[in-house]
Amino acid sequence: MEPDVAIQLFRYPEVPHFILSYLTKERRNITMQPLLQTSCWGNKLLQQRDELLSILKQRVKTYGYKQIQTAAFEPYDLYAANPKIVNTEDMVKIMDTSGKVLVLRPDATIPITQQIAANQVNVNDDTRLFYIMDVFGYRFENEQKKRTQAGVEYFTNRTPTADAEVIALAIHILKDCGFPTFKFEIGHAGFFRALMAQANLADDQIAPLQTFIQTKNIAEMAEYLATLPINETLKQAMQHIPFLYGEPNQVMEEIKQHGVNGMVQTELNYLIDVYDSIQAYELTDQIVFNLGLINDMDYYSDVIFQGFVNQAGKPVVMGGRYDRLGDRFGAHIPAIGFAFDVDLLFTAANQHGLIKDLSSDEPIAIYYDFQKQKEALAIALQLREQGYAVTSYLKQSDLQTIPEMGEQIHYEADQPTLYQKGRAYPFLDVSDLVKLLKERGN
Repeated sequence: MEPDVAIQLFRYPEVPHFILSYLTKERRNITMQPLLQTSCWGNKLLQQRDELLSILKQRVKTYGYKQIQTAAFEPYDLYAANPKIVNTEDMVKIMDTSGKVLVLRPDATIPITQQIAANQVNVNDDTRLFYIMDVFGYRFENEQKKRTQAGVEYFTNRTPTADAEVIALAIHILKDCGFPTFKFEIGHAGFFRALMAQANLADDQIAPLQTFIQTKNIAEMAEYLATLPINETLKQAMQHIPFLYGEPNQVMEEIKQHGVNGMVQTELNYLIDVYDSIQAYELTDQIVFNLGLINDMDYYSDVIFQGFVNQAGKPVVMGGRYDRLGDRFGAHIPAIGFAFDVDLLFTAANQHGLIKDLSSDEPIAIYYDFQKQKEALAIALQLREQGYAVTSYLKQSDLQTIPEMGEQIHYEADQPTLYQKGRAYPFLDVSDLVKLLKERGN
């Protein structure tokens, strides 16, 4: 059931139970667009993917972020000591020659935070880092155990302007990629936790509720809540969490009806302050509040968000504030960040026809007779020094079949010639050649 449908049902509580069950079942059956399999990507797809990453990198650099890289193999103890932040059963484990258990990096934020904590970085230093790294786990679909993530980590104190800037950066990247429409959901990790604390539920009682809210499984959540020893008012408030979705002011008005306590109200007011700051970027047109938004990563503490594009089926970007993750490594370093699922983003961009055709990036092929080898290779070197991709071949015979490519240069006994789209353009030297290439869009 899509959230906007859920909101309508929320306004009509007399909707029969079986309809809710049917809609919930339908949501489970949403067909996900298959990911392009990175294991069998050809050269062209890899180049196109690099182009997309270049767009992302260029944008994050304009916000002052510097690239960081962490080791792919990490000590298992890093995560075993903090079992709540990552499911250790999901991790890909190996044993080194000394018998030490290692894991392939299951998450990017945790090792980066550990590095920052180890280096005793002062949060007032305004540390901005970005990364493009693979993460590994058994949680991914389609039998893949690896996904590429591209994200940022901004180590700074919690302020509405800092949080708004990070969200604005994520939205700018979606716009740079060319997506004409998308949806950006903003929630608050503390909202769900505050309600659970008020109900005094154990972890094993909270886990099913979290799953029901994430999957918008209203029918089964109602049945489950009926079995819990909590008062009816609190049950009603929990049951309405998935419906707290939509235009920010509308959501805030609806939440008032459920009598939230002062602490929760303070956090919700902060959420409004973040939204107001995003308005200064003029980027709020496609933003909604989703107070039922719950991230699987346990380290998120405050504002959380995720972005969707049409046909992706899953969020292409997820993030939030994690002010207490550094505490696990002995340092108080509040931070906010996000990660794009690069494979999902590329697949979505490809389906939307946003991927650039790289046919014009084919190298220029130079064919030469042995007598002209020195002159031909000199031209090839000069072109490469000017940034052109060039391949060179010694002609074996006059009858040799020449493969079709973007541009070809034939360096023979008489004047050298550039061939492009079946037409011949004789030239005198490299300056003359470069002029011809630029006139024809290369």
